[in-house]
Amino acid sequence: MRVSVLGMGSMGRAVALRLLGRGHAVRVWNRTPGKASDVIDAGAAEASSPAEAARDADAVLMSLADDRAVREVMARLAESGSDAGSGPGSESGAPVVADMSTVSPDTSRALAGLALGGRFVAAPIIGGPQAVVDGQAIGLLGGERGLVDRLGPVWQDLFAAQWYCGDDPGSALTYKLLNNYLLMSGVAVVAEAVAAGQAVGLDEAMLKDFLLRWPTVAPALHNRLDDILHGDHRGWFATRLGAKDVRLIAEVAESKGLRLPIARLVEQRYEEAAGRGWSDSDITAVVELLRERRG
Repeated sequence: MRVSVLGMGSMGRAVALRLLGRGHAVRVWNRTPGKASDVIDAGAAEASSPAEAARDADAVLMSLADDRAVREVMARLAESGSDAGSGPGSESGAPVVADMSTVSPDTSRALAGLALGGRFVAAPIIGGPQAVVDGQAIGLLGGERGLVDRLGPVWQDLFAAQWYCGDDPGSALTYKLLNNYLLMSGVAVVAEAVAAGQAVGLDEAMLKDFLLRWPTVAPALHNRLDDILHGDHRGWFATRLGAKDVRLIAEVAESKGLRLPIARLVEQRYEEAAGRGWSDSDITAVVELLRERRG
């Protein structure tokens, strides 16, 4: 298929590289030039605007940082009108736009109203960039079933598994936010456990072995143990984005009259880490708050 990927952060580049490796024709765009060199070297074409990227495409995949960025890019696509996706490579005159970003459910629903012909699906990803490149990520898909099915070849090549979450695109985002809340809270708690173990002088190798074997530590946290123990936090999931995701799920619950007090505490921890110089560092940097105070 002819696929355009908008947003060349870690996840967007991983999506583009995976699809290139599976034989799709990929065109990419990024707001800041120069971040797609590895993808271009792998065979992707670079567009100068979202509209140019969407032209002749079967699918436009967005992977952007937050709600504001997603709304702005979707508005630019909508402003381009029938020019976007109007060529022979796109069925019915416009591509299907799939947003893979982690945004609020209400934003996802609003995007469906902006998409040309309503051709919009939500497709948030569970798994990091390397999991995407390796074909081990999971896709959460929401929107009109016929539109989701039109992009079947993309999902098949991109994901190890896919879950259809219903015709409301916001439902897919709610599942994604719940997943990320569990991840953020888990990392924050494991960071405290590690810091406590180190403070009392436990052997680090044995501490790591216990944490890997104990069933109380979720498997999804295992690949971050080394970084929590003694890493430099150069991972891909920034603390500021972790705080944003927890805030979003807290707001979803509060919109229904349910307060999540632990979620707000977790959000505060990542906000504090971001504010103390770890804004662009991996979420494992939350452990540094404990080390600073002990020091």
